[in-house]
Amino acid sequence: MSRRGRVTVGVLVGVFLLFTLLGWGIDQYTDLLWFREVEFTEVYTGQLVTKVLLFLAVGAAMALLVAGNLYLAYRLRPLLRPHSAEQATLERYRMILAPRLGTWIAVIAVIIGFFAGLSAQNRWKDWMLFQNAQPFGVRDPQFNVDIGFYVFDYPMWRYLLGVGFTAVVLSVIGALAVHYIFGGVRLQGVGDRMTSAARAHLTTLVAVFVLLKAVAYILDRRALLLEQHVSPGLYGAGYTDVNALLPAKEILAYISIVVAVAIIVFSNAVMRNLVWPGVSLALLAISAVAIGGIYPLAVQNFTVQPSLADKEAPYIQKSINATRDAFGLAQTDIRPYAASNTRAPSTLAANSSAQNVRLIDPQLVSEAFTQSQQVRGFYDFGAKLDVDRYKVDDNTRDYVVGVREINDSQLTAQQRNWLNRHTVFTHGYGLVAAPANQVCSGLPHFVSGFLGEQKADPSQDAACAPVEQIKVEQPRVYYGEQASEYAIVGQADKDRNVEFDRPQPGGTADERYTYEGKGGVPIGSFFRRLVFAIKNTESNFVLSDAVNNNSRLMYVRNPRERVEKVAPFLTIDGDPYPAVVDGRIQWILDGYTTSNSYPYSQQINLQNETRDETTDRGTFALERDNVNYMRNSVKATVDAYDGTVKLYEFDGQDPVLKAWNKAFGGNLIVPKAQISKSLEAHFRYPADLFKVQRNLLAQFHVTDAGEYFSGQDFWQVPNTPDAPQENIKQPPFYLNVQLPGQDSTRFQLTSAVTPRNRDNLAALISGSYVSGQPKLEVLELPDQTAIPGPVQVHQRMANNAEVRSQLTLLSNTTQSTVLYGNLISLPVGDGMLYVEPIYVKGTQANATPLLQKVLMSFGDGSQYVTLADSLAGGLQTLINQGRASGNNNPPSGTQPPANTGNNTPGLSGPVAQAATELDTAINNAREAQKSGDFARYGQALQQLDNAMTKYQEAVRAAGGTTTTNPPSTPPSGGAPSPNATPSG
Repeated sequence: MSRRGRVTVGVLVGVFLLFTLLGWGIDQYTDLLWFREVEFTEVYTGQLVTKVLLFLAVGAAMALLVAGNLYLAYRLRPLLRPHSAEQATLERYRMILAPRLGTWIAVIAVIIGFFAGLSAQNRWKDWMLFQNAQPFGVRDPQFNVDIGFYVFDYPMWRYLLGVGFTAVVLSVIGALAVHYIFGGVRLQGVGDRMTSAARAHLTTLVAVFVLLKAVAYILDRRALLLEQHVSPGLYGAGYTDVNALLPAKEILAYISIVVAVAIIVFSNAVMRNLVWPGVSLALLAISAVAIGGIYPLAVQNFTVQPSLADKEAPYIQKSINATRDAFGLAQTDIRPYAASNTRAPSTLAANSSAQNVRLIDPQLVSEAFTQSQQVRGFYDFGAKLDVDRYKVDDNTRDYVVGVREINDSQLTAQQRNWLNRHTVFTHGYGLVAAPANQVCSGLPHFVSGFLGEQKADPSQDAACAPVEQIKVEQPRVYYGEQASEYAIVGQADKDRNVEFDRPQPGGTADERYTYEGKGGVPIGSFFRRLVFAIKNTESNFVLSDAVNNNSRLMYVRNPRERVEKVAPFLTIDGDPYPAVVDGRIQWILDGYTTSNSYPYSQQINLQNETRDETTDRGTFALERDNVNYMRNSVKATVDAYDGTVKLYEFDGQDPVLKAWNKAFGGNLIVPKAQISKSLEAHFRYPADLFKVQRNLLAQFHVTDAGEYFSGQDFWQVPNTPDAPQENIKQPPFYLNVQLPGQDSTRFQLTSAVTPRNRDNLAALISGSYVSGQPKLEVLELPDQTAIPGPVQVHQRMANNAEVRSQLTLLSNTTQSTVLYGNLISLPVGDGMLYVEPIYVKGTQANATPLLQKVLMSFGDGSQYVTLADSLAGGLQTLINQGRASGNNNPPSGTQPPANTGNNTPGLSGPVAQAATELDTAINNAREAQKSGDFARYGQALQQLDNAMTKYQEAVRAAGGTTTTNPPSTPPSGGAPSPNATPSG
């Protein structure tokens, strides 16, 4: 290469390295500033120092080993080489390499060391746990070794063994190449094909490789406890592993040591050739196949398979016990619940749990929150709201809550310029809450989050309380789930407010605000503005007047991302939720410590086990991590105003959390004793942990090995009741209720489960906190009962003749749609109460779903069914139906068997006549719709309205209820109910 070419290449390489290092340096500097802001600098420095040390240590070790063997191969070269065509050809390569051999070796070693270091720095978590290991106080059932060895030590030893294998293999390949080039190994010519020095060097490397294989066999014995070996489909060492494979691994380890010694001795001291070393290696390979493969296979087929259940029973029991311990299932309280009462008791309406059933579905009312409480089009509450509880007027109730945030994607084109996006529309305002079982004209009854100080005239907005019932001293939200952009806050002129705060009533000018908190990184200096201008490729950081000496930059504003950055060793729950704590809005997040090396425990995929109907609809999907140990060890909070992050210890006995806390200085986690009562009052059982535990309990509630092997009593999580064909799991529900066997009302997460491959109800699982400790409870129904599960009960209720007619009137393919809310299965009154809210949503753009009816049943979901206007009314109707059935009379609201001879069976007198007219009106509306004549269709709808009014008056006059419906059912796509307009 010419001098100019060398200079050009040097300049290009220099520019590439400059920009690469500049980008890396800016990223590290801005990360350091961010960690200083949140006061978690020890996490940043701990990670960085560990990664750098691993990079240097492993990279240097790998480079030195490879370089040393390359140089040794060169030093062992023969000084005289026999003449041959092969050597004449290699002479040209020797002439190129020999003058700069040190440079060539250094370049190769640096490249290998660089990639080895990059691989090593990704093992920083394993190294920190290895260095700060804590005892579990529990020993594995096979080797009697503390579980801490598998969780903290085993992963690092396995990695170091892999590094050793890689170094030896690369050294063998490199040394063989050098020996060949410099004549130590020859393919042609007279005499030996390999010099004594080359043979000694290469055989020593091969012997080291075999010795490492002996170490691998020893570790493989421990690995058997972490792999899937136990029938049926359980993890850990089974009968064949313990009685055949474990001894085989030990024998192979001894054989490996003998083979390594034989390779060195026979190659260099006795035979001085490669025949016997080759025989030794072949013996090792044959032994591995025979002892490690054929013998265990024979034991499995001829000893285990003929009596599989008996042979595997002790190991199934070990896997059951380990799984229950690893996932916190060991203390689950399982109680029988007969659910024998199929008729609603007279005390049902007064039952506090029945009264507290949640009607507001967080997945469906987000649009209602947005439409009713946004005022401006850029406000948003997210795809799914959250459920929490608050004590108002000495009464603790469930509330559906959401934070009014600014959705950057909803800003208009004019609002989306850089100045508006980053300096004006910087924050949301208020936490909006509504009681979970109260509605007003189909809308939630809002009790907080008003944009004004209070509602001046309650009559103007019946859907809102007259005053704030949940007080928030600082309602501004700078850190939230919708915060996707960075924000620049702070003004040099205190009288010049530029941030949009909230709209003023009466159409006056919007209220403006200037941030007064401590959140954000100060960027007043020119250097910092330049750094962030480069990082964000935005020149306005140094050119715009909006950035001044008092400016602060807020970035990483999503609460979940914020906690993940502060605590990268935690798995964060997918459903953060806001709460008002001491007058401030705090985001509360659950953090899990996990491991994939707990012996004998069942391994699960977090993403698969936690996916259900809410995933990616306001709930984050977890990573596809395979784990076999999980603890809710941390409760984290993020202040919505200043972004302060706190990590609170929740499980003080978790060894993994103790190790991480020690790794980062010992003060990373706030002790549990320092959790305030006001914050603890809003802790709730974490959803993702509950889903994992629920799915595992579906199998591991069976604690007897023989019954587990048969698999006859396994459960499964039902699909969503209104769309079971989509094969999406029903999510659990937060309820503030008292379940049978509990001494008081609790805020708990509940879920129904069904027998495997069947739809009837098998059990109800709940998770709650008792005295600050997590508690799992199971109400198990008898095997012989046929109480319907969620899918069955939904189908039975929706297919009830009267209910179907009303639902058909509520829905219309062209004007409105019926949406089914959360189906709650609640054990009360020695039976089962089912409650499912019915929403109606118009088909026009931005239509709000309105809660129109409550579908309820008691017992088996078919005999006692009502579609009521309210929860209280539905409970009373179910009681009346039960009383009527007890008097051998038809339940209220059902059709008597008599037929008067007209075309409306089961009705008589004025009611029958009105029903006949209503049937005619429905048919006329159907025909008019099919004809496409809109004028005729409008007249038919008016006739249907009049017929419906006449029918309802006739029913009332006859002593019926307002929920009684005509027996005829309009066909799909028929006329809509005159009382069910698209707006509800």
